[in-house]
Amino acid sequence: MRASDVKPITYMKTHSAELVEAVNKKRSPIVITQNGAPRAVVMDVESYEQIQDALILLKLISQSEEALQKGQWLSQAQMEKELRKRLGD
Repeated sequence: MRASDVKPITYMKTHSAELVEAVNKKRSPIVITQNGAPRAVVMDVESYEQIQDALILLKLISQSEEALQKGQWLSQAQMEKELRKRLGD
């Protein structure tokens, strides 16, 4: 993390519009400190949504690996049969 990516909470209070503009322009988060300790992160919405999507994908992969280890899986033929049954084809 670069020193320019860390700002005190007083900066956020007095320069909020500039802060929002900077994170949207740089697409780089800024850590907000209070009494010298990190307390919050300000980031642009698109980056936040990308991180959330990545976390969801990682969770799905983890759940799939766990199910595979437990033997809870279907072959392609079994899945096709189940889908036809559910879709009424």
